[in-house]
This record gives sequence, C-alpha cells and structure tokens, in this order.
Amino acid sequence: MSKEIKRSVPTDSEVILGILNGSKDVLEKVYKAYFPMILQMIVMNNGNEDDAKDIFQESVLVLYDKVKSGNFELNSKLKTFIYSVCRRLWLKRLSQLSRNAGNVRDFEDVLPVEHDLERHEEKDKQFKQMEKALVHLGEPCKTIIEDFYIHNKSMQEICEKFGYTNADNAKNQKYKCLQRLKKIFFQA
Repeated sequence: MSKEIKRSVPTDSEVILGILNGSKDVLEKVYKAYFPMILQMIVMNNGNEDDAKDIFQESVLVLYDKVKSGNFELNSKLKTFIYSVCRRLWLKRLSQLSRNAGNVRDFEDVLPVEHDLERHEEKDKQFKQMEKALVHLGEPCKTIIEDFYIHNKSMQEICEKFGYTNADNAKNQKYKCLQRLKKIFFQA
C-alpha cells in the first residue's frame, strides 16, 4: 500500500511535452483530470454525457492541433484553456441546435466562466493544502485518516490493523487525528 497520495492531474508542461512527444498516456491523464469539470458544465446547461464527451474530444483536438503546429502559447492555466474552448464549443452547439437562439452572447450569462473556474481552482488549492497537511500529520494518524476516508475501511478494520481494544477506541483516535489534521490544515 502506497503511503503517498498520487498526483492525478498532470502539469501543464507535462501535457504539452507529452503531446509533442506523441504520448497517449498524457491524453488519458488530461481526460481523467478535466472531463468531470466539462461534464458538469454541459449537463447543467441542457446537455448530456454524450454531448460532454463530444465537446471535450473536440477541445482536446483543438489543443493537440495547436501544440503540434508549434505556435501554441499558453497564456493561462491549461485547465482554463480547455474549459474556455469547451464553453465556446458548447455555446456554438447550443446556437446551432436552437433556431430561436439568435446570438451566442445570449447564453453567456447562463454559462459564466469565471465563477465555475474560481470554484474549481479553489477546490484544487484546498486539495493540495490537505495533501500537505496529511504529509505533516505523522503516523499512525495519517494512515488512520487515509484508511477511513480514502480506502473506505471500517472502524473495526482499523481497530484490528492498529491493535485497538475496540472500534470505539479506534473512533476516538480517528477523532483526535482529525483535530490535529484540522489544526495543521488551517495553519498552512
């Protein structure tokens, strides 16, 4: 069992280098890291999962073509670029599907970019802060927290693993560990 939380989101430079080197693995990582955000945006705006897959695929092709052309200049986070491309593509698709849609700008109030991106970036920041806090938590607390919240182990399993006399004692220890984790988290 690995003691460290693996980073699932590739860095922007890893993605660009991966595309330049023809890595299929990097595109899978991009899909895993950013598709849920796009799925949520499209489903909440009159789309479905198939629409989200189509739009996301198109955005990855746009990214791929731009990087391969050699004149790609990233002026924001890659996550922001992908979100913006998907948003534009979805607005375009909505306007094509709706005869009464008129102008794409009509939808811009419905699909605000800044609010969603700020929320996602804030969550990313909090997850990174939590990872740092977990590293500084120490044992056995780190393993107890990971076993319970990440690996979904029961208090009885944790009790047996650490040799506590009963599940209530393990639960008390988990509570103490959570208090320490909160203290470390909010000091960071």
